[in-house]
Amino acid sequence: MKKKIITFLSLITLLLATIGLYFVFTKTNKNEDGKKLTKIKLAEVTHSAFYAPLYVAMENGYFKDAGIDLEVILTPGADKVSAAVLSNTVDIGFAGTESAIYVYQGGEEDYLVTFAGLTKRDGQFILARDCSKEFNLEDLYGKEILVGRQGGLLLNL
Repeated sequence: MKKKIITFLSLITLLLATIGLYFVFTKTNKNEDGKKLTKIKLAEVTHSAFYAPLYVAMENGYFKDAGIDLEVILTPGADKVSAAVLSNTVDIGFAGTESAIYVYQGGEEDYLVTFAGLTKRDGQFILARDCSKEFNLEDLYGKEILVGRQGGLLLNL
């Protein structure tokens, strides 16, 4: 008799846990209108001010309004972004076109396709810790400038 009661209670507990998990996961995969969200993973090669519209859209919930549950993953290095796309770890990769060219030249049958250009030129910002006076390009003469990211090209003017 004890075994039947314990088995029955175990089954009820398992059933309630399953129902609870169902409601938790179905609620998190829907937007405010109750539409089911499509999960999309995006690998970006770097956090950049040029992606500001993406970050604003995410923060304001525009993707969820459109039925998209977007996850952005920082994947430093175009080669790592390419590997993530090719292995189906992510759905979309933000990286330079050179990675698609390398994959194509490497003979990969399922090669990458570049379908959008987000910027026309490589953008650069000049940042400083002190902005006490009005900036003039001559202020950079004789200074070292790190171009890109840490470990990147060092430029001497």
